[in-house]
Parts: sequence; structure tokens; C-alpha cells
Amino acid sequence: MRTLGNIIWFIFGGLWLAIGYAIAGIICFILIITIPFGIQAFKLAGYAIWPFGRVVVQKDRVMSGFAIAGNVIWIIVAGIWMAIAHIVTGIVQCLTIIGIPLGLANFKLVPLALAPFGREVVSADDPLAQGGFAVRSYGTSD
Repeated sequence: MRTLGNIIWFIFGGLWLAIGYAIAGIICFILIITIPFGIQAFKLAGYAIWPFGRVVVQKDRVMSGFAIAGNVIWIIVAGIWMAIAHIVTGIVQCLTIIGIPLGLANFKLVPLALAPFGREVVSADDPLAQGGFAVRSYGTSD
């Protein structure tokens, strides 16, 4: 069912949203100082093109100062435009009965489009998806 949902999503809006994120990523790479934003834009493009079967979780319970600052800059550089794209696409999709689930999925992506830093996209089957927080351990405790 996920594959069918992703194919329908791809045809009726996912491709255009992914292209929008990719354009934002290319612009961020051209400006050099915003390369971390470009990397994030390409991650979001991958999620926007094939979202079903994956979820977004917070990396930590408390966002770092870098994530907060990154989100503020992201909103100015590309976030507001991508959020508007999700809202417009969602409204258009909701005009048809079959498009309502896709439109609702677009509305759920608006917060991610506005503030992607401090979040991570994981598979819905990933244990991190169950708890809602992606807490990673980089060392051993023994």
C-alpha cells in the first residue's frame, strides 16, 4: 500500500515539491556559506518525492542553538516558500475526493518545511520512529 501511495503522491504533487526543494538546495550550494541548508534541502527533496513509509522524528528532546538558528535562517531563505508550496498543493489536492489524503499529507509537511533542522527522516519500521525521538549514542558506556 505504501508503494501505491508513493506512486500516486509522486504523480500528483511529489515531483513538483521535490523539484522545489532541489532548486532551493542548488541555490544554497551556489551561495557556499549556506551549503548546510542545501544539504537539508536535498534531504527534504528525497522525503517529498517518496514520503509514505517514512516518518519525521526529533533528533533530541531539546533543540540545540544551532538547530534553532538554522531554522530561523531556513525560514528566510527557503522555508516560507516551501511551506506555501505545500499549502497550495494541499488545497488543490483537496478539491477532489481522491486527493484529500494527499492534501492532508501536504498540510502535515508544512511544519517540516518551515523548521527542518533538529529533525530526522527515518523509516516507519525504525525503532526510533516508535519513540518519536532520534537519540543516538555515539560511544559505548562500558
